[in-house]
Amino acid sequence: MKEAFGIPVRVYIEDTDAAGIVYYVNYLKYMERARTELLRSLGYDKPAMPQEGVLLVVHSAEVQYRRSARLDDALRATAAIGKLGRAAVTFEQKIWRGDELICEGVVKVACVADDSRRPCALPEPIYSALKAVI
Repeated sequence: MKEAFGIPVRVYIEDTDAAGIVYYVNYLKYMERARTELLRSLGYDKPAMPQEGVLLVVHSAEVQYRRSARLDDALRATAAIGKLGRAAVTFEQKIWRGDELICEGVVKVACVADDSRRPCALPEPIYSALKAVI
């Protein structure tokens, strides 16, 4: 597997609770941004790709929280492809503060037809682009 794709994330006041600690669901938002930017780096602007007739939707997510991030922390959200199937891709994702792993997760994203919302195969160009970064 190649090195994980990553993006910088700054923790803002809107991401935190009253104590200045990142609210748990915001780690999922950081992971979403990393997946979206990974796709953007491959030439796909949005996870909703009506021009290809498909949408990429989260099927499941498993997250482990190891440390708390705080207001104004500089983080790095990463995304790597753990498993690529014909109709779904599983991303292995991590949130880092420097060299400290603070959160990790596995997110399965399914491909569905834009019109029916039923599972379908990833279009060949998208599948090939994802396969190239494994």
